[in-house]
Amino acid sequence: MKKVLSAGAALLLTTSIAQAGGLDRSGQGVGIIFEEGNVVQLSFGFVSPEVSGETVSTVAGAPIGQTSGNMAVAYSQFAGGVKYGINDQVDVALIFDQPFGANVDYSDNSAFYYAGATTAEVSSTAITALARYKIDENYSIHGGLRYQSIEATIGLPAVRSYNLEGESSSGTGIVVGAAYEIPDIALRVSLTYSSSITHDMPSTENCAAPASFCDNAESTTTFKSPESLNLDFQTGIAEDTLLFGSIRYAKWTQFDFAPATYNILTTNALNPEGSSLQSYDEDTFAYSLGVGRRLSDAFSGAVSIGYEAAQGGFSGNLGPTDGNVSFGLGGTYTTGDTKVTAGIRYIMLGDADTENPTAPTTVATEFRDNSAIGFGMQITQSF
Repeated sequence: MKKVLSAGAALLLTTSIAQAGGLDRSGQGVGIIFEEGNVVQLSFGFVSPEVSGETVSTVAGAPIGQTSGNMAVAYSQFAGGVKYGINDQVDVALIFDQPFGANVDYSDNSAFYYAGATTAEVSSTAITALARYKIDENYSIHGGLRYQSIEATIGLPAVRSYNLEGESSSGTGIVVGAAYEIPDIALRVSLTYSSSITHDMPSTENCAAPASFCDNAESTTTFKSPESLNLDFQTGIAEDTLLFGSIRYAKWTQFDFAPATYNILTTNALNPEGSSLQSYDEDTFAYSLGVGRRLSDAFSGAVSIGYEAAQGGFSGNLGPTDGNVSFGLGGTYTTGDTKVTAGIRYIMLGDADTENPTAPTTVATEFRDNSAIGFGMQITQSF
């Protein structure tokens, strides 16, 4: 049954772009703490999205029908960890992941597309130190600290040639959770809470004249990465067959990235409070459900489906998708103390509309029929 569970892990690994909205990528899983024995684990993921749209209203005098081109850049994900059993009741783990990110490039757009050659790159890393205490055969608690760093580079030529260079900013939060298990039927339900983490990012902003106040303007941009809840479950439903799934809640309404100079640049009569470079009006929920089956002593396979509800309203130009449905297929090969797991996921990205900057409350661009393909591989070595 545990080989079946391993196949399911690869499917969760390849959700990436479809994890839980916002800038979510890794899902901040702590599954390694539940591995049997002592293990080292390495994971790799690759996501290739196709996200494009077409204008349906006149923006700054440009005719309708301008296209964005594929504005979503393919990206890779890395993760790893080590888990060690101190004794029969206490396990510890050290986990590395890349929880949040964005890769945006509008350079393939039409000549008069209003977003210009907008680019954005957000990257992050996190190291989580975790401990688990087994109260008895059925109940356990886990918790620890997470160190997280985030950096960003953004260019918006259409907004007075604005650009931002954000240096790496770091912060620390807590992770706490509990689990209930019935080993005889491979049942486990775990709930893990991750706190928000406050970042103070040193930033340098520039823009074109006559706004001389943003000539190498230096400031500190304060924002929070979102707190979240992960509910993961699995249970045997027949001999050599496992049902597994997850629910992830992320409080993205906590995230508001509003550099000082950009806020001033976007302040006008129609927008007296100025704008954020990125913020969210709704929190997000993402769901996955799958079935795994052991096909032989060495090989097991799994299929899964994922879902995130659309939020409605306008999406930002840095992330013009709204919800998704995904389908995954994975398998695990076990030889001796080594498990090699691979999975692939097809993601149907939800349709989204962006707002016309010169005619607020009207649709500028419709992003329709977009998708992504994700691939993941994971190697687990017992020692």
